[in-house]
Amino acid sequence: MGKTVLLNRIRQMAEEKRYHALLIEAHEDKSLPALLIPPLRRLLLRLDAEERLSEATKTGLRVLRSFIGRFRAKVKAGDLAEIELGVDPELGVADSGDLESDLTDLLLAVAHAAEARGAVVCLLIDELQYLEEAELSALIMALHQVSQRNLPLVLFAAALPLILGLSGRSKSYAERLFTFPAIGALSDEAARSALQAPAEAHDASFADDALGEILAVTERYPYFLQQWGYEAWNVAPSPRITLQDIQGATTKAIQQLDESFFRVRFDRLTRREKDFLFAMAALSGTQQRSGDIAEKLGVKVNAIGPLRSTLIGKGMIYSPAHGDNAFTVPLFDAFLKRQLALPAVSASTTQRHP
Repeated sequence: MGKTVLLNRIRQMAEEKRYHALLIEAHEDKSLPALLIPPLRRLLLRLDAEERLSEATKTGLRVLRSFIGRFRAKVKAGDLAEIELGVDPELGVADSGDLESDLTDLLLAVAHAAEARGAVVCLLIDELQYLEEAELSALIMALHQVSQRNLPLVLFAAALPLILGLSGRSKSYAERLFTFPAIGALSDEAARSALQAPAEAHDASFADDALGEILAVTERYPYFLQQWGYEAWNVAPSPRITLQDIQGATTKAIQQLDESFFRVRFDRLTRREKDFLFAMAALSGTQQRSGDIAEKLGVKVNAIGPLRSTLIGKGMIYSPAHGDNAFTVPLFDAFLKRQLALPAVSASTTQRHP
């Protein structure tokens, strides 16, 4: 919850310390080499922007040239259209075709170049769960080698909860190399401050019961707090925002979320994926057992395994415990129930799928 905002704040803190901060967002349809090559090129050229290229930077550029030559085939046409290095490749380095080995060579060369200039590189990656397992494994191995050599390159990444399992399967030492702090709902105190402080800065305030209502209905989810605060500000006729104002704001906030925030997620789903989630929403509680979902769908539990994995990969659900399922976004179950109330949607979901 709020992971992208947090990464941007970390980038700001890194830049305040004069680190070279590189923020990258992973995509389902973009390889790790395609994500890393452009920012690493910019970084290497920036390290010596005001001086002649150091030998370490020249080596870094040659290693990057080797890496590009080996992995260009895995990069979509156009992604590297503007990459011009003007150097020959570093033969025998980052050119084996094995991503684990070659990415390690590349990040070591970049870290050595930074060290030569007394600089620190802060690599930030959002949506890390979109990397393929082999790519994640290569990244973990490369950072392990950087760490063992005590070189000035650090990673901050954000992902959905499935990253814990992905990391463990990729490299057994991942849990020792990284820390995995969970970013959940805001505390009661922080959620109240997020609403009250901006209002007070403009000579307005929330009644205590109004704040309590927002915290209850949003489940202290950061984005929802922002949405409810926005709607409450526009609905309230006076600087004192009341419980009645919040009730009006809730109607507008839910309508807006249904049309955008929830709708974007819903429209990415196949028909069978929607049926799985409708079955989840029909069950009580915040976590649903896979067996109960299968029973609701009228199929055996092993039949929904691939579907469940796909939904986890899309970030729609996660597994808080073995065999359990939960929505990654609060209030999504209520959105699904509202969709079922629509004639067109309810009709499309009555068919059983094998």
